[in-house]
Amino acid sequence: MIGKRVIDSEPVQSVKVKEILEEFSENNELTYEQNITLNHLSRFKKYSVEDSEKIIEELEEFVKPKLAIRIVDLIPTDLSDLRLIFAKENVHLEKDEMEQILAILEKYEVIE
Repeated sequence: MIGKRVIDSEPVQSVKVKEILEEFSENNELTYEQNITLNHLSRFKKYSVEDSEKIIEELEEFVKPKLAIRIVDLIPTDLSDLRLIFAKENVHLEKDEMEQILAILEKYEVIE
């Protein structure tokens, strides 16, 4: 990676990464790392791209976009799971706000 540097970065939900890799693999051969990433992303439950974008928009009322994407990717099912996501972050949410986040997630269907 000599001579290369990151110009810009932004968090992207895993379902979108999977979609990008699948489209790319139709015309190109994936590298080892890309194959591993695609296999890994195929193993987990997820929301559709459209649903995940709607959820992220709703969650941005409570948290930053980076955390909203992490919540959509991990799909917490209870308060303890949600607290684990916030464990290393400097975010303080009340119990009722976390319950609202879980309610938002429950409104959308998870794809196996």
